[in-house]
Amino acid sequence: MSCGFTRHPNSGVVAAKRGTYAGLIDKIPYLQDLGISAVELLPVFAFDEQDGPPGLGNYWGYQPLSFFAPHDGYSSRSDALGAVDEFRDMVKALHGAGIEVILDVVYNHTSEGREDGPTICFRGLANENYYILAEDKSRYADYTGCGNTLNANEPIVRRLILDSLRYWVTKMHVDGFRFDLASILARDQQGRPMSSPPILWDIESDPVLANVKLIAEAWDAAGLYQVGSFVGDSWKEWNGRFRDDIRAFLKGDDGTVRSLAFRLTGSPDIFGHEEREAEQSINFVTCHDGFTLNDLVSFNSKHNETNGEGNRDGADHNLSWNCGAEGSTTDPQVERLRNRQIKNFLVVTLLATGAPMLLMGDEIRRSQGGNNNAYCQNNDVSWLDWTLAEKHADVFRFVKALIALRTNRELPVDRLDMTLNEPILSK
Repeated sequence: MSCGFTRHPNSGVVAAKRGTYAGLIDKIPYLQDLGISAVELLPVFAFDEQDGPPGLGNYWGYQPLSFFAPHDGYSSRSDALGAVDEFRDMVKALHGAGIEVILDVVYNHTSEGREDGPTICFRGLANENYYILAEDKSRYADYTGCGNTLNANEPIVRRLILDSLRYWVTKMHVDGFRFDLASILARDQQGRPMSSPPILWDIESDPVLANVKLIAEAWDAAGLYQVGSFVGDSWKEWNGRFRDDIRAFLKGDDGTVRSLAFRLTGSPDIFGHEEREAEQSINFVTCHDGFTLNDLVSFNSKHNETNGEGNRDGADHNLSWNCGAEGSTTDPQVERLRNRQIKNFLVVTLLATGAPMLLMGDEIRRSQGGNNNAYCQNNDVSWLDWTLAEKHADVFRFVKALIALRTNRELPVDRLDMTLNEPILSK
């Protein structure tokens, strides 16, 4: 979930609170009605809002400036502690409604960018300690795709990360974390994957974090892919194989039935060797990075022209199918097929063994116009259009019924973690 949840003028939130922590509080009744048990927020660490293409900016927030400060731009208040107090109020209100708060945290790189980027904090303090450097020491090793890589297993950086996590748990009262490009945390000072990374065991063994939910995006931008082999005993993992295999099956690709069976049963081919609970798999077919569910059944290819990069950015392998027409259409036959496909995706995601995750707005068919990399689109492209709640009320009711079915039925596995096994609304 992002600030775009309440940013649209038709959100029903007063102008001063749109896109803020306070604005989210106003929409808690909607979340309760839907029936989700947790929200996962895009990065709320203070970040560089201007880091984006000319004329655009940074909408997703993946350029952290500080690991301890909530982003001021998401606060409706202007006083010194306004963001801190408003964030706490939001968490308290969500907890009062029985909804947990999970933060998307970025400990793999910072906003200082490449070696020719700005000197903001860590570069000026101890460049060689905070970042993984290339052989000539004048350049950064880039395993993140963002220009630099944090040296997460260096003692000073390990302490920084742990102190940050403890702060958000003890002072801000969040319930868990989703670690962006978490495989970075498994790399040593030379960038080599480690069999037993100190920072991962630090996080897992820390008493303050003992009851906190830990979710790994178990890959990085340099090709290290650890889904099913991420180091640690308490981590849940985003299951990218679930996303790809379910997309391929529902698109009608050949040879996908066997993979479907695995994904429906907690992906034992991926996680079974670890002899851990089936809920280790975070099941999703869409997230902030890629097509929305509506666009997955409405476009055969990405349409990122408005990002200003000649449509070169974003993934080309989307396993999408437009159901017979590219983009929006008034053809009733195509629309019926799209609606049915969307419901097929929702059934598989919400009834498969594991913890289901839904993208913000998928429950009412939010579209980004075919943009599958809307990181710089802090506008109508990304914001949730609340008129869709009425237009696609049938899909909302369908999702609501599936969530009710899931949370009330007996699953054929030991539900060791009830809240995480229930639906998460993400990004």
